[in-house]
Amino acid sequence: MGHLTLGAIAEIIGAKLEGDADYPVTGLATLASALPHQVSFLANMKYASQLDVCQAGAVILNADQAKFFSGHCLLLDTPYLGYAQLSPAFAPTPDFSGIDKSAQVHPTATIGSAVNLAAGTVIGPYAKLGDAVSIGPNSVVGAHSSIGKRTNISANVTLYHGVEVGAFCIIHSGAVIGADGFGFAKDGPDWVKIAQLGGVIIGDHVEVGAGTSIDRGALDNTIIGYGVKLDNQVQIAHNVELGDYTAIAGCTAIAGSTKLGKHCTIAGACGITGH
Repeated sequence: MGHLTLGAIAEIIGAKLEGDADYPVTGLATLASALPHQVSFLANMKYASQLDVCQAGAVILNADQAKFFSGHCLLLDTPYLGYAQLSPAFAPTPDFSGIDKSAQVHPTATIGSAVNLAAGTVIGPYAKLGDAVSIGPNSVVGAHSSIGKRTNISANVTLYHGVEVGAFCIIHSGAVIGADGFGFAKDGPDWVKIAQLGGVIIGDHVEVGAGTSIDRGALDNTIIGYGVKLDNQVQIAHNVELGDYTAIAGCTAIAGSTKLGKHCTIAGACGITGH
């Protein structure tokens, strides 16, 4: 495993270091479990008592708490944000690279440079993949869909036709984007299906959780704004519009043609009715 020095970490998160800038660490851990080669953080004051026995090589905390820890300190007004900013430095990279021989790429598809396609991936007609896109095993990108640069799609994800995904997005396993919206007209005792003619447009820096479904629009598109974060098992119905930076926790369902503004925070297991 590689390492970072505390000096480098201080630069990454914008912290003031009290300690040895050349001290090496190789990961992150909680206050209770951290070892001398790891960094921890104090974001919730109910855990402050653990500083007395914490063995971490360094702790990210605010200046008021530094006196309670005898080791190296990374001083920051927002320790939890510092932890978030540091975490990617220790995240593992995908275990596949290049285009696997079992991947099926339609001859009309456009593939950028440094694209990773794992075993069993299917890229449909006229699909477009930007540079450094990674797609996990058995995922499908439908016809005329597009994926922006450096987007990471996990295993068993389905993007139907006519789906636009922005750059720097993360889509977790089992997500389904662009399935038909739930549209039917009553004809006596029967239901007449309404063809869903719109698509889905997803902005940059969006994260879509495992098992989440985003339906295509009936006529206009379903729109997911810039920086939106969707937890696992969220249902977004047809023609919903989510404003930039909105975050929605797991098992929430949003019915058709609902519009949420920017910076909304929706708790888990909420139901929002249509229109």
